[in-house]
Amino acid sequence: MAASTPTPAEYIGHHLSFFAKPIGDGGFWTIHVDTIVVSIILGVLGLGLFYWVARNATTGVPGRTQAIAEWLFDKVDENVKGIFPGDRHKFVSPLAFTVFAWVLLMNSMDFIPADLAALATHNISDHGFRLVPTADVNTTFALALSVWILMIGFAVKVKGVGGFFHELFCAPFGSSPIMWPLNFLFNLVEYVSKPLSHSLRLFGNIYAGEIIFLLIWMLAAVGFVGSFVAVFLGWGWAIFHILIVLLQAYIFMMLTVVYIQMAHEGH
Repeated sequence: MAASTPTPAEYIGHHLSFFAKPIGDGGFWTIHVDTIVVSIILGVLGLGLFYWVARNATTGVPGRTQAIAEWLFDKVDENVKGIFPGDRHKFVSPLAFTVFAWVLLMNSMDFIPADLAALATHNISDHGFRLVPTADVNTTFALALSVWILMIGFAVKVKGVGGFFHELFCAPFGSSPIMWPLNFLFNLVEYVSKPLSHSLRLFGNIYAGEIIFLLIWMLAAVGFVGSFVAVFLGWGWAIFHILIVLLQAYIFMMLTVVYIQMAHEGH
């Protein structure tokens, strides 16, 4: 950044810039290195944590960490069982728990001050690392597309290839050839809207929270009074943001479960 005091637009733009590496001539094919690196690190940490909990689990009185992990998984499993009767939840429950834990970890990076993150990583990138992967629409869209592919896979597995395409062209308005184009367009809109709404809901909430944090920290440039107000508002928003971080991870998990369950049903 320049030595002079940046304008609000420059300050926010500085912290919202990615460590981007173009492939070839750049353009569409650009890798956000910070998003990928932080996502992988958090995924490995999450897997390592639960592996450690499972490895040290006891059949007697559980420790505090084991009790929390078991309580979280039981709550997720209860939600999934309410949607998936019988044994079908045995795959979906671990999937839902993994999605919830990973998204929660990525959302929680929003609590690390942007200036501290930039200071710690400015030698790697001019702008430093953006440490909130879910504030990058590429992350949320990739997660939503992964769920979408699973949804299509389950639909084909349950209904068969013929049944899947029959439903695609013959539901919900009937199997008359005249209705095939309308049925296909109706189902196409449904299939396209699911990953869009799934990804943009998470991205929009976390991105907005990141901008609000940056706007609050801008008050510190006003002086002592501004710094005091920034600290007060920052703590207040952080406490409220805990609910957003948890709620958005839960909503993303539940939509994952609901979309996969809908693949098991017919129109």
